Amino acid sequence: MVTVAHVQLSSCCGCLISLSDTYEKLLDVLGAIDLVYCQTLADVREIPEADIVLLEGSVCLDDHHAMEVAQEARKKGKILVALGACAATGGVTRFSRGGQMSKPVHGSFSPLTEVVKCDLAIPGCPPSPEIIVNVVLAALNGDMEYLQPFAEFAQNSTEACGCDLITNVVNKSLCMGCGSCASACPTRAIEMVEGRPNILNEVCIKCGACSFQCPRIRIPEQVKEIEQ
Repeated sequence: MVTVAHVQLSSCCGCLISLSDTYEKLLDVLGAIDLVYCQTLADVREIPEADIVLLEGSVCLDDHHAMEVAQEARKKGKILVALGACAATGGVTRFSRGGQMSKPVHGSFSPLTEVVKCDLAIPGCPPSPEIIVNVVLAALNGDMEYLQPFAEFAQNSTEACGCDLITNVVNKSLCMGCGSCASACPTRAIEMVEGRPNILNEVCIKCGACSFQCPRIRIPEQVKEIEQ
């Protein structure tokens, strides 16, 4: 049976809650795996070796324990998945500027993808229940075709906010006005104006959903591959 570990760092636990919202499908997933580690559900102190490690939350660079947990998750997991925006892109923790403690602290948070090598990254704040289940089942079944976009996102997930979408797609005349980015945005930070996305910067939480869903964002990379 495939072993799975769920590790949580600086996050709100929303990704785990999203997974629990899959209802009947969750039973299929739990029946196909052996959940060997989950801080929320089981009192296990050390991360064991696992076939799949789902890590939720960003990494505080000033927290030695968080850095050690991230490195241990990479060492113990055959497949390391950055689960959700905080782990994949940094999410709302990117906006942290310190001042939350009783004394001056300038803590910095980075996505897991910038700290260790991740095999897969699932965007969204939180990711939809369907995507989480589908990624886990695809990993169990070895469906690499389905997992390919998530593997590519793990390598290029830091440029994933609405402004990056404007830079990488709209300003390069690649946008075809399909509205996939606006439909995917969980905070409605993207409005389609005359067939083009308009970003509301004060609402964007850098979750990566818009960049992941855009069908045109990989065109520059595909052109380079053809030219080579």
